[in-house]
Amino acid sequence: MIEKQFKNLDEQIEIFKHKGLIVQDEKYAKQVLLRENYFFLNGYRHLFYKSETEKVFIKGATFEELYSLFIFDRSFRNVIFKYLLVIENNLKSITSYQLSKKYGYREKDYLRAKNFTHDPARQRQVNDLLKKMKRQIRVNGSQHSATLHYVSNYGYIPLWILVKVLSFGIVSEMFSILKPEDQIEIGNIYNVKVDDLLVYLPILANYRNLCAHEDILYENRTQKQIDDTIYHQLLDIPKENGEYIYGKCDLFALLIIMRQMLLTEDFKNMIIELDNVVQTLNYNLTSIKIEKVLHRMGFPENWKDLAGIERSVDNE
Repeated sequence: MIEKQFKNLDEQIEIFKHKGLIVQDEKYAKQVLLRENYFFLNGYRHLFYKSETEKVFIKGATFEELYSLFIFDRSFRNVIFKYLLVIENNLKSITSYQLSKKYGYREKDYLRAKNFTHDPARQRQVNDLLKKMKRQIRVNGSQHSATLHYVSNYGYIPLWILVKVLSFGIVSEMFSILKPEDQIEIGNIYNVKVDDLLVYLPILANYRNLCAHEDILYENRTQKQIDDTIYHQLLDIPKENGEYIYGKCDLFALLIIMRQMLLTEDFKNMIIELDNVVQTLNYNLTSIKIEKVLHRMGFPENWKDLAGIERSVDNE
């Protein structure tokens, strides 16, 4: 196995230049590389390569463009993350309200296996999840201000407080093992079918973690595909071999999910913020077109129209 050896800033710049990248201001480039990390910045090189096999930069590609794509992804990710947190909070609030109303507000009431699916094949998962939630109560009961307040003053932690310290992943999994009638009740609030929510929630949770850890967002693809929606149809997304080419397992699929989970006003605000980020990148690109970036993201040309689809097919 070949060892990867340390390269100083001058050597890192030489690697870029050797592959054809124009570095106009080496002092500036060194400052960026020191702050941002060569490995992370280099992760955005693919759009500027001649091809996947000819791994050299296209004519005219600059370090500044490469860094602009890096900053674009960070800014786009920050906007997405902000609204994913809104969805997370909404889901926690709705779920805790529905379950507390039906099963009670003390741990001994709502943390009972009989409150969840009775499918024999899922009982191990039910028991494992209940253990995770009880562990969160033990860990956070005396550490988190909200849980500490309830433990100290009331001797229990209601579900609407517990969800504050549960991860999106755990809440997503909790939805997957609810009784069918409880899943339907929550799905009806969003006007989204249970089968779709069972696909959407793990995708949202995964993107939430991706954003939190500052992984590359714009070209991310998910393992699961979402089903065709009315949004695919109304946006007239092109098909290939009978399948929509955008909005299935790409970043645009995430936007379609968020369109169904967010209130209209929140979603419109998100699109405005995302468009501002796209326009900034467009201004900074010289060797490639913004359309190449959008295509890599899985965005159709009319992606912003997603925010203007009539209320008759809305989730409100």
